[in-house]
Amino acid sequence: MNTSRILAALVVAVAATIGGFYAGHFFTDSNTVAATPSGASAGNAVDQLWKATPPGAEGTSQPLAAFKGRPVVVNFWASWCGPCVKEMPTLSAMQRDYEKKGVTFIGLGVDSEKNVNDFLKKVPVGYPVYVTGFGGADLARSFGNNAGGLPFTVVIDSKGAIRSTKLGEVDPAELKHTLDNL
Repeated sequence: MNTSRILAALVVAVAATIGGFYAGHFFTDSNTVAATPSGASAGNAVDQLWKATPPGAEGTSQPLAAFKGRPVVVNFWASWCGPCVKEMPTLSAMQRDYEKKGVTFIGLGVDSEKNVNDFLKKVPVGYPVYVTGFGGADLARSFGNNAGGLPFTVVIDSKGAIRSTKLGEVDPAELKHTLDNL
């Protein structure tokens, strides 16, 4: 093997090692939501959601259990996700319409605290937003989002039953239909 190939292989090996080390530390950041074990039922996903206490965008933490016992629309999103950004004004408008009916919308930013806060300075959102880091993707997977894509929206009724999930941008008419039948 010539020297340039050996050097190239060494560079790739070092980069992979550093990348794995970085990912292992980055994805176990204290701002992440704990994952639900694979094979967990949907009920366990809701329980896992209620156990989470991610930091809010304002820097304070509130247990998500505060939303237990009422209908909730949970939207997993990220500032770098085009469809997520596109649907947020629709979700904010729907929050205003449905808060009179006791439905609460919450956003779970699968992103860094800085990115979430920078985004919210530019785009006002009319519902509570929390920062889950990449652990939010694990929580979304426990709700059935096996693709790990964003946005991902879950509607949970007041009894804790999952009424709908949607991978991709929400269809306002479809979401309205679900909410009207809670």
